[in-house]
Formats: sequence, structure tokens, C-alpha cells
Amino acid sequence: MRPGGNRGWLLRLVIAFSFAQGAVSMARPAVSYRALALGADERAVGVIAGVYALLPLFAAVPLGRRTDHGRCAPLLPVGVVLIAGGCALSGLAGSLWAMAVWSGVMGLGHLCFVIGAQSLVARQSAPHEQDRNFGHFTIGASLGQLVGPIAAGALIGGPDMAGTSALALVVAGAGAAVAFTSLWRIEDRTVLKSRPPQGDRVPVGGILRARGVPAGMLISLSVLSATDILTAYLPVVGQHRDIAPSVIGVLLSLRAGATIACRLVLTPLLRLLGRPLLLTVTCLLAALLCAGVALPVPVWGLGPMLAALGFCLGVGQPLSMTTVVQAAPDGARSTALALRLTGNRLGQVAAPAAAGLVAGVAGVAAPFVMLGGLLLLSAGVAVRSSSAPGGGPGAGVVRREGRAGTRLRRSSDI
Repeated sequence: MRPGGNRGWLLRLVIAFSFAQGAVSMARPAVSYRALALGADERAVGVIAGVYALLPLFAAVPLGRRTDHGRCAPLLPVGVVLIAGGCALSGLAGSLWAMAVWSGVMGLGHLCFVIGAQSLVARQSAPHEQDRNFGHFTIGASLGQLVGPIAAGALIGGPDMAGTSALALVVAGAGAAVAFTSLWRIEDRTVLKSRPPQGDRVPVGGILRARGVPAGMLISLSVLSATDILTAYLPVVGQHRDIAPSVIGVLLSLRAGATIACRLVLTPLLRLLGRPLLLTVTCLLAALLCAGVALPVPVWGLGPMLAALGFCLGVGQPLSMTTVVQAAPDGARSTALALRLTGNRLGQVAAPAAAGLVAGVAGVAAPFVMLGGLLLLSAGVAVRSSSAPGGGPGAGVVRREGRAGTRLRRSSDI
């Protein structure tokens, strides 16, 4: 099968990613509640949560190197095993240090799965299909992020916080294991055999100097940081404005639903605007909307604002994947994707710490102004990419999309 042929593998990958991401999104709040029930203070909870993001930093580039020179699919079941094991064993752990270890295992499993899956999409998609296929792939993440916290909230509560949080973690592990059912024959080995022989290993510095790679990494980091801090700090804002937690939950669900909707219509948006302009516009609008959350907006105004923000944030992740893949040197695309994920994890560590510092000095709404500035910087980077010689990363792909419009219209939905 040539790249861009039968897309049954992509549907199976989206289903598997939904279960894997749903398990992680369910487990992360459950880990915090379980740690609190075991006697952790806020600092210990922060350390346990930080291990999830820090441990995989050391494995990302080696895993990317391995995938560049071999198959992608083996990383998927390895990731599922590590996620399922990390979730379940976190629920059975009786000490905080053990929970930190299993949280790191869960994070490593998520990294393995995402590197393998993103590399698979890049390898088995024709160049003009990569934006669309990455958009559909990230729907799996959005579905998991939408369902996972709701499932955790339904199980955790009551006087026995330790028991209910442990149950939620075991259920999350079982949910992750369901991803195995969609991983059969997901990689086409003929694509790997038809690849040209690999040359010398491209150094990390050479990848980072490739025009478009730093821009894609910054956009991805900005969008992920906005999503994480929005999830963490909107409840705090709600508490200060006397907005009920149930209403905050609905607002966050609106954000996640709008992100899914965005990725379903990504192909016509790309055909209309092209990747560089679409990234610029959505980052600029997201910057304004993030800053707007800091204003004393009534609840009826926050709903449409967060829906629009979720729609804008839905563009950055899939298009930054394509930007990085097509800007990276041949033979180093999986490594470039791994570097992008490394930047994401660094952002997951640094952005909440910076947000906490800003909130402590200037108030709980200030982190949203900080995010607005970061997204504004990303919009500037996207503008610079679009004005680069040749139109910047993705310009050639946009032109190819125009020539392949009929095929795109026939296969724009999974």
C-alpha cells in the first residue's frame, strides 16, 4: 500500500489513541487525589505530577532515533502496556515514592505511544494528506481528554477518597488495555521497505536549525501550555468569581468539544487559508481570547469565549506536527517529532510553575494574560514563516492540496 492509500489504519489508530489518552486523562487527577489521601501536601503532589513529564524527557530523542531507522508500530503496544501498568500500579501503591515511580512509568508509556503513532501518521500519509490525517489523529486525544476527567469525577468522591481514587486508577488501566483491540495490522511494512536507505545520523542541532522546526515547536508548546493552564486555573478563577464547579466543568467541556469540531473541519479551513495563515490567525485570536478570560466576563460570555478559544487551540497541535515533519531533514522526522514532544513536556513543567508565580504576584487571572503573550509570540512566528522564501513550511503542501482537491473532498471524513 502506498502512502495515502487505504485509511482503515488511521481509524484504528484514532480509536486506540482515544482509549490510551482517556486512561491518562482519567489517571492524572486520580493520582493527585490518591496522593492527598495518602498524606501528601501540595508540594508532594506537584513532585509526583512533575515526574510524569520529566522522566520521558530523557527517552524522547533515543526513541525518535530508533523509529527513524525502524518500524513505528512496536512502540504502540509497549506504550499501552506502560500506561495500563502505570495506572493500575499507582492505584495499588501504598507510598508516595511508589506513586511517583508509577506516574513516571505512565508518562513514559504515553510518550512511547505518541511517538510511534505520530511517526506512523507521518510515514503512511501522502504529503498533501498529512495536515488532515494529523488533524484526525488528534481527535483521539481530544476525545480522551473529554471523557477521562468526567469518568474520574464519577468514580472519585465520598469519605473513602483513598479507595475511590484507587478504583479510578485501576479502571483507567483497564481502559488503556482496550487500545490493544485496535492495533492489529496498523503498520504497512511495504512503506518501510520502500523507504530510501538512511544516510548518516542527523545531529539534534541540525534538526533544530532546520527552518520551520523551531516555529512548529514553539506553536505546539504555546497551545499545549494554554490548554493545561486553562484546565488548571479556570476552576481557581471560578472560585474567585463565585462560579459553581459544575458550571466550570461545562465550560471546560465546551472548550474540548470545540477543539474536536475544529479538527473535523480542518481540511476545508486549510484549503481556504493555507497552513501558515491559518496558524497565524488562530494563534492571534487565541491570544486575544486568553487575555479576555482575565477580564470580569459574566458566565454567559465565558461560554462562547471558551468555545471560540477551544476551536482556535485545536488548530495548533496537528498543523505543528506537519510543520515539523516537512521541515525536518530526511531520515530524522521521528526524531524531530520527539524533539517537539520534548518541548511540550518542558512546557508542561515550566508553564504551570510560571503561571503559579505570576498568579501569586498579580492575581489568579494574570496567567491568562501571560498565555496571551505567549500565543501572540507564536502568531508572530507563524507570520514570519508565511513570509519566508517559498511561503514557509507547508507552502508546497498547500499548493499540492489545490491540485488534489477532488480526492480530499471525497475522503475528508473518517
